[in-house]
Amino acid sequence: MAKMTQQMADIFRATKTFMLATASKDGVPNVAPMGMVILQDDLETIWIVDNYMNKTLCNMLDNPVAAISVVEAGAPPVSFQFKGKVTIENSGADYEKAVAFAHSKSDKYPAKNLIKIRIDEIYCETPGPGAGAKV
Repeated sequence: MAKMTQQMADIFRATKTFMLATASKDGVPNVAPMGMVILQDDLETIWIVDNYMNKTLCNMLDNPVAAISVVEAGAPPVSFQFKGKVTIENSGADYEKAVAFAHSKSDKYPAKNLIKIRIDEIYCETPGPGAGAKV
């Protein structure tokens, strides 16, 4: 298990669109933008509301790992990647909280599933000598 620092959490919470990477069971990559992403207070768990996932959901069902990237614009930009195991829920208390979150944005969002990523590894993506280093 890995936990975000306060700096990472601040950047994460300020981010509007995230890039989520998954791979099929055969290793074919897929990257998709995500908007309904919620960092949990434990700083170790990321929730993503599945409204329109297709390849991404199939990949996570077959290969339950993912990476999500955040970037704080600036000079230089500060960026981190979070990797972890995925669980998918479509019932229960946490799922209902995710549905309520989605519907608070618009009742048109289907909120089909709650994707949970438990952070296992964190990497620096900020340009410079530490780029790619495990944090």
